[in-house]
Amino acid sequence: MNRSERQGAIRRLVREQAVSTQSELAAALHAAGHDVVQTTVSRDIRELGLVKVRDASGRLVYALPEDARPRDIGASLRRVALRIESSGNLVLVTTPSGFASALCEEIDRAGHPKILGTVAGENTILIVAREGVTGRELRDELRAHLLEGAA
Repeated sequence: MNRSERQGAIRRLVREQAVSTQSELAAALHAAGHDVVQTTVSRDIRELGLVKVRDASGRLVYALPEDARPRDIGASLRRVALRIESSGNLVLVTTPSGFASALCEEIDRAGHPKILGTVAGENTILIVAREGVTGRELRDELRAHLLEGAA
């Protein structure tokens, strides 16, 4: 099997089933009849630009960049944000331990026009507002997402 065929198989696999690790992807390729080693899988993941997203069960799984489209961040904020605070042109979002990176990725993919960039820790996200946007303004907008759907 050549590189193009192998990467085509990887594209099909990550679209058809939840694959969380390189080992799971290698095992799925083996089950589909493709002989691969871990280093090849790692290189293919990088070349394809696979990203990790949360599936419906909340598990982090591989996805193709084109399938990891921006979503409304409101649902994600409601699901994991514990606190949203601001200072100057900065907003700090606190999450349960281990959730900040995935939420940060969703915020980045959403391409919010008022957000210049983000940095994630284990349980915090630092959001930098664009020039002319205050942290308070952005904080209030993000907090409003927490209340959506509340009666």
